[in-house]
Amino acid sequence: KPGRILFELEGVTPQLAREALDLASAKLPIKTRFVARTSI
Repeated sequence: KPGRILFELEGVTPQLAREALDLASAKLPIKTRFVARTSI
């Protein structure tokens, strides 16, 4: 469903997180988008 967060990452650099999720998104049958939250 639109607006759902599938994965949350913590403890890695933003660059590494993006690379990992780019690789994972290739395996998913849905369109994905990378969203970063800069403040808690």
